[in-house]
Amino acid sequence: MSDVNFAKRPAGPPLLFLRDKELREGIELLFYAYRDFTREPDEILHSLGLGRDHHRALHFIGRNPSITVSELVAILGITKQSLARVLRDLIDGGYIAQMAGESDRRRRHLSLTESGLALEQRLSAPQRARFARAFRDAGPEAVDGFRRVLIGLIDEPERERIVGSFSERESG
Repeated sequence: MSDVNFAKRPAGPPLLFLRDKELREGIELLFYAYRDFTREPDEILHSLGLGRDHHRALHFIGRNPSITVSELVAILGITKQSLARVLRDLIDGGYIAQMAGESDRRRRHLSLTESGLALEQRLSAPQRARFARAFRDAGPEAVDGFRRVLIGLIDEPERERIVGSFSERESG
């Protein structure tokens, strides 16, 4: 969906949804949605002594098997030092495996173990169910609009790379 054009707008009523009241409501709804979206996984993580950073790492390692540490740092937008703590917890817990690269032994590649895959699925199951319900209730046009809004919230330089990664994973 890299063909998203945010400048085009069909002729029609004034842009009343761009008023401050509507913008603030959108921000507030996003906060509430995120709170509820993360509640169940947070409870599971807390019971294991883990947090949201661990969940994010598990998610992206699961979506990108054999991802390098450097690639994961770039996706998460955190420092290597911050990621090192998270990775240490996940490796010690048996959730991820770390292997040296074949061509460059200094590059570390990360993959979920069976336990890591099970935990990632356990964490994402309530989130997938929540999205499925919301998508079903909203319908395809609203889902497309929602996706366009989320893409629009991503910083411009990252949009194409992120959206392109979806089609790469589908074809790969």
